[in-house]
Amino acid sequence: MKVALVHYWLVGMRGGEKVLDALCRFFPEADIFTHVYEPAAVSEEIRRHTVKTTAISRLPFAKRLYQSYLPFMPTALEGLDLSAYDLVISSEAGPAKGVIVPPCAVHVCYCHSPMRYLWDQYHIYKQRAGLPVRVVMPHIARNLRQWDVVSATRVDAFVANSHHVAARIRKYWRRDALVVHPPVAIDDFAPIRGQPMSDYYLWVGELAPYKRPDIAVEAFSRLGKKLVVIGGPAKEQRLLARKAGETIIFLGKVPFETLRDYMARCRALIFPGEEDFGIVPVEAMASGRPVIAFGRGGVLDTVVDRETGLLFHNQSVEGLMSAVEEFEVQGLDSVDPAALVANARRFSEQRFFEAFARLLSDLGIHLTENTR
Repeated sequence: MKVALVHYWLVGMRGGEKVLDALCRFFPEADIFTHVYEPAAVSEEIRRHTVKTTAISRLPFAKRLYQSYLPFMPTALEGLDLSAYDLVISSEAGPAKGVIVPPCAVHVCYCHSPMRYLWDQYHIYKQRAGLPVRVVMPHIARNLRQWDVVSATRVDAFVANSHHVAARIRKYWRRDALVVHPPVAIDDFAPIRGQPMSDYYLWVGELAPYKRPDIAVEAFSRLGKKLVVIGGPAKEQRLLARKAGETIIFLGKVPFETLRDYMARCRALIFPGEEDFGIVPVEAMASGRPVIAFGRGGVLDTVVDRETGLLFHNQSVEGLMSAVEEFEVQGLDSVDPAALVANARRFSEQRFFEAFARLLSDLGIHLTENTR
C-alpha cells in the first residue's frame, strides 16, 4: 500500500505538524506533499520522508510569503499527481484536502480546522488586515469558499481533532466527521512529587490575540496575584507588559526543561482563549496541575469541569477573575495529581494510533507490517 500525506505548509512545528509527525511514524514509508517546505523548521521524523512541494514553492519568496499565495493553492493542489497512491491522508487547516486522487484510492482528511480566515473568523482577519487586503479579500474569499465546499465532496472520510471542529465541519461542509483527538506527548510531562506547590498561575502559548493573553494579564493584575507568562513573540510581549501590574512575570520563550518545571509547579494553567483542540491544557494535566479555561472549543473534550479544572463561560477579565476566586474557594488546586495524569492519558499517541487504525479498518484498509 502506497501512502501519501498532504499537509498545507511545513515551516514550523505547531499542533498540525505534530499530528503529521505522528502520522509519519505510523506510515514510515509514506511520501509527503506540501506547498512550501523548510527542512530546518520541522522534526527529524518529517525530514526522514520524501517531501514533494506544489508549484507554490517555486513562486518568489514562497517560504516567507506563502500565505499571500493562498488564491493559487487550489490549482496547485489539483496539479499534484497522486495516481500511484492507494491511501491519501490530507492534514487540513490551510488548503490541503483539495487534491484529486485516483478512483481506487481512499482519501481521509484529518481536519484541525476548516480554514478560519474563510469561515468563522473571516471578519476578524479582515478587520486586522491592511487596506489592500481588505479591498480584495471579499472577492478572493468568495471564490475560495466555493472551492472549499466543492473539494470537501472529494473526501471519503473526515476526521476531526475535537467535537468542536466536527461541528464546524457539519456547519460549513455539511459532512459528518469522526473525532480522533490529536496525539499529545504525555510522557514528556510529569508531576513533581514531594515538593510544595508554588504560588503562581501559568499562561503558556504564542501571544496571539485569539488566545486572549490580554484577559489573563489584566485579570491577574487587578487581582494582585502572580501570573507567569511563557511564550512569544517579543513584540506582543512588550505590548502586554505595558498594561501589566507588578505581579505579572514575562519569561518569553524558554527551553523545554524550564517549561516542564513551571508547568508542574503552578497552581493552575490559565487558558482564556477558544482553541480547536488545545494541547497545552492536556500537557498541564499530564504535569499533575489543573486548568482554568474558557468553556468553549476543544477544552470541552479535555477538561472535566470541577474535577480536572474549572470552566468559565464569560470570556472577559471579570469572568476570569470570578473563575480564579471560585477555583481557590473550591480548593481545586489540591486535586489529586494522579487523577489529572489519568485524564491526560486519554490523549496519548498510542490512543491516537489505535483510533486511527480502527478508522482505516472500517474503511476496508488493512494495515501491513510496514506501518507502526
